[in-house]
Amino acid sequence: MIVKEGYIFIILALLLTVVLYVCSTVFNSTILYILSGAFAFLTLFVTYFFRDPDRTFTNKEGLLISPADGKVLAVENIGHHEFIGSDTTKISIFLSVFDVHVNRIPADGVIDYVKYNPGKFHVASVDKASELNEQTEIGMTTKTGEKIIFKQIAGIIARRIVCNIKKGDSVTIGDRFGMIRFGSRTELFVPSDASITIKAGDRVFGSETIIGQLTSKDIKTKSEDKTV
Repeated sequence: MIVKEGYIFIILALLLTVVLYVCSTVFNSTILYILSGAFAFLTLFVTYFFRDPDRTFTNKEGLLISPADGKVLAVENIGHHEFIGSDTTKISIFLSVFDVHVNRIPADGVIDYVKYNPGKFHVASVDKASELNEQTEIGMTTKTGEKIIFKQIAGIIARRIVCNIKKGDSVTIGDRFGMIRFGSRTELFVPSDASITIKAGDRVFGSETIIGQLTSKDIKTKSEDKTV
């Protein structure tokens, strides 16, 4: 399956391929023939880039799945976060131009806010991209009562973030909600008491790789009651 945002790029690349090939034949031009071959390759690459494979996983309460394909850059504690309300773990995922760029909802819940932040276009794999690059930040309350955040962050090549959710939306884990083109970074912020099962260097796949398990507020409240 191809995401709808990719059709215009595929059609334009294919059209240029055909036009250049016809012109190379009419004018007997080797240069135009080579250019038509280059655009044919570009058509194949763009089609590959905008692929959107179906993914499956077994859902259960409190589950966290990867919001994107890519390489895990870091799993780190960043201290107290005001929205999340506790110490927070940040998971950073780098998407190269060869990764699927469709983003997925990491947990069941309701969207609390969607905030777009204009910014720069540093290489998405460097740490400063997390704060300085153009990005969309989404905050949500999960079905188990936890607050989490996930971000779409543009890279040095990316110039377009697509986000198809808004405040108040009820969302389901694994649902597609947008994409970033071309080459980017996705981050997930969760309470530090969540059980995270991935580490830096791992390869993850959106709506397929299970990255952890949240501890519901009900479970924590019962635990706190027992210690009183």
